[in-house]
Amino acid sequence: MAAALGYPLTWQVITSLQEFGLAQQFGQPPEFVGLQNYIQLLTDSYTWAVVARSLIFCLVCAGATMAVGIALALLMKRVTKVIRNILQIALLLAWAMPVVAAMTVWIWLFDWRRSIVNWLLTQAGLDFQGYNWLAAPLTFYLVAAIIVIWMSVPFVAFSVYAGLTQVSDEVVEAAQLDGATGWQRLIHIMLPMIRPVLAIVMLLQVIWDLRVFTQIRILQDVGSVPSETNLLGTYIHQLGTGSGDFGMSSAVSIFMLVLTLSISWFYVRRMIREDGAA
Repeated sequence: MAAALGYPLTWQVITSLQEFGLAQQFGQPPEFVGLQNYIQLLTDSYTWAVVARSLIFCLVCAGATMAVGIALALLMKRVTKVIRNILQIALLLAWAMPVVAAMTVWIWLFDWRRSIVNWLLTQAGLDFQGYNWLAAPLTFYLVAAIIVIWMSVPFVAFSVYAGLTQVSDEVVEAAQLDGATGWQRLIHIMLPMIRPVLAIVMLLQVIWDLRVFTQIRILQDVGSVPSETNLLGTYIHQLGTGSGDFGMSSAVSIFMLVLTLSISWFYVRRMIREDGAA
């Protein structure tokens, strides 16, 4: 663990305190600049715009993923075995599909020249003929959110369903006999009993959605302005691989790590407290 995780993190911290550009890649010794990269990062309005976009995108995707995943888990709990197996196979196929292959299909669905989505909307009487979903930042993030949620829902659905199978049927039936509605049984009995599962799944989902990269990068390559659609992951890639400024790229990476830990700390502290009480 120290070799696999500790060394890259240490390298990032050291590089973030240096001026490490193209010249350093060809052998020139890096210049130590202290906290200059972090000062530039914190005073750059564009960086804060990227952070705001990333946080909004992360929270929207994580919240929607949890909602859809819980709904599918409840559906699998209620339907017959045959339908449940069909749902599980469909979710497994969506989850197992390679990202690049899935992105190829999604790009075709939203392509402005031959998009089936545009065709369906046009058939419904809306003016979407030749509409480019990736040109405007708002619709770009809408498409990206749909893709990210679609790829993340299976994990949430399976995790929550596994938790629901451990909820005692006797407790739920007793509440039903006492007059509790289905919504009341869900909110006051079933979800509280699987709270540890929901907490860890939500924590992982927030972390994954905050550092999303592949989907955004591929959509940018298809046809959008990266400066208008960058999230933290693609911004770090642009600074490092794109511009060769690995010092600044490392500083943004460390900032992203601190941001992730700050957001996750509430859930981590809550889980530690619950484990201690147990």
